[in-house]
Amino acid sequence: MYPPTRKDFISLTLTEQGSRSYNNSKNWRRKSCWRKWKQLSRLQRSLILFLLAFLLVCALATYPNLAEHWRALTERSVQEEWSAVDIPELKPVNPAVIPEQERKIGLVFPEPPPQKPKKVPSNKRGPPVLQHRLMKRENASETQVKEREKEGQAANGEDEGEKSLVSWRGAMIEPERGTEPEPSAKEEGAPDPAAQEGPAAAAHERQKAVVEAFQHAWKGYKEFAWGQDELKPISKSYGTWFGLGLTLVDALDTMWIIGLKEEFEEAKRWVATDLQFTKNVDVNLFESTIRILGGLLSTYHLTGEDIFLEKAKDIGTRLMPAFNTPSKIPYSDVNLGRGTAHPPRWTSDSTVAEVTSIQLEFRDLSQTTGDSQYQKVVDGVMKHVHGLAGKHDGLVPMFINTNNGQFSHLGVFTLGARADSYYEYLLKQWIQGGKKETELLEDYVQAIEGVKKHLLRKSQPSQLTFVGELAHNNFSPKMDHLVCFLPGTLALGAHHGVSSEHMELAKELMETCYQMYAQIETGLSPEIVHFNLIPRHGRDVEVKPADRHNLLRPETVESLFYLYRFTRDKKYQDWGWEILQNFNKYTRVSTGGYTSISNVRNPDNPDPRDKMESFFLGETLKYFYLLFSEDFDLINLDKFVFNTEAHPLPIWTSS
Repeated sequence: MYPPTRKDFISLTLTEQGSRSYNNSKNWRRKSCWRKWKQLSRLQRSLILFLLAFLLVCALATYPNLAEHWRALTERSVQEEWSAVDIPELKPVNPAVIPEQERKIGLVFPEPPPQKPKKVPSNKRGPPVLQHRLMKRENASETQVKEREKEGQAANGEDEGEKSLVSWRGAMIEPERGTEPEPSAKEEGAPDPAAQEGPAAAAHERQKAVVEAFQHAWKGYKEFAWGQDELKPISKSYGTWFGLGLTLVDALDTMWIIGLKEEFEEAKRWVATDLQFTKNVDVNLFESTIRILGGLLSTYHLTGEDIFLEKAKDIGTRLMPAFNTPSKIPYSDVNLGRGTAHPPRWTSDSTVAEVTSIQLEFRDLSQTTGDSQYQKVVDGVMKHVHGLAGKHDGLVPMFINTNNGQFSHLGVFTLGARADSYYEYLLKQWIQGGKKETELLEDYVQAIEGVKKHLLRKSQPSQLTFVGELAHNNFSPKMDHLVCFLPGTLALGAHHGVSSEHMELAKELMETCYQMYAQIETGLSPEIVHFNLIPRHGRDVEVKPADRHNLLRPETVESLFYLYRFTRDKKYQDWGWEILQNFNKYTRVSTGGYTSISNVRNPDNPDPRDKMESFFLGETLKYFYLLFSEDFDLINLDKFVFNTEAHPLPIWTSS
């Protein structure tokens, strides 16, 4: 009995010793590490803790980029795994904006004639990654065209909703899905698009697509917002700002230029009978001047119909109280019915852009009516600003005080919001007045030199030239989409003899503004971008979450129009066509109208905002139509100058 009992006892003893040895080993390691830590000097421990904290901060700072990269890899992996799986078709995230039928075909208007295959043109610049992405996008659009043709062959039982997508009132547009051309187009002697060849045919088709886009937007406005300021296309309602039919008045000259005479006559009747400026309503001096006064004057000059001049003189007179200030720098707000004016409730300042971007319209009103009072007040503003201190090599601050007439918020300089059109109107007033007012030209040239000296930089990795901002001598690589007016303005100045170097800069900036669209997932530019200045792989264009919205703005299309008009380079038309397609793909509402969107970086759900700004019809579509026109006498730029809302006003002839 003894040996077995002893054996069991020995076995148990070894197990306890092993356990104790293991635990003692762990305790010894803990005590050893703690003893070593305590042996370090206070300076050494502080340095180690600082290093750990620094690494933690770096990890947190790079987390968004890492997270985005991981999310992209995950999504791509999931797509690859499910690409071969046959699953039921899902409903679109936002069927109100892009019906499934429209999503499949990509666009709801015809593609250009097939004789010109869509490939990446050799004149498209930019990094290879961008060109590769564009090739994939264009290949996808070719597939969509084939799918549309197949659908057209099998669409014998179309419902009324589908037919309405191609039943464009008054438009001479080739129907989709193999239907017969509309008899009205043949009877009016319209050329057969299929019989045309070459660039002229492509331009003609693109212009017709613009006409159709306008009619689609007008359909929504007429049905849901007639006579109101803005259409809310998704909710099928309207928004009121001034209660003066902003969209209708803003679109008058566009309808005339693109040939929609029936729609124009209907709008003209509303102006004659319903547009009244006796309302007890506060309006913004700048916005009502460029949209309403400018739109009425432009339409008068194009048509010669007195009703538009009468209405222009009425509102121009009612806006005059804005200039009753101690400094003669106008207040921002005017009550049309009461004849009173005031600054915003929160400040006595006006923005520099607002008080210096009403001159073209008031000067034209004086020239047209023979009443000098309108020109006198706005010329006084320009002379006052010309002599002000606080400029930085021709660059001006964003605010000016209406009491003392001095610049405020000094040290901040931008070509974006609150300052942009000051620079535009320096040049355009000089052109409007027959190139005689040398002070305006001097201020413009000096300002452009200031831009080149202080605000121009090159992005990474593609070396895109962009215009940043300066705040108390600190440079920010922030660029508003509004700044994309500058390529067109520079080109216009070069055309009128300012400097040939300005044209070269215009071309560089035009490339940048195009890339602000091309490097984004939807192909639509955000409201604000930040350019990358650090050499590394990735995009030149970076977008913060708060800046991802697109308001259907016109500035890039405007500059494309000027660059094409002066250079005849077809790539500018191609870039514009690409942008128009993306507007149709991501912002078009099936029931009528277009909507601004909140997220240009999410093509699956761009998050519509349910608002169509008046400038979409007044500016964006007008500039698209002129961009695609081969008639270079259509709004001859030696006879007309556009205001900042795209309303053409005549250049004064020498007396």
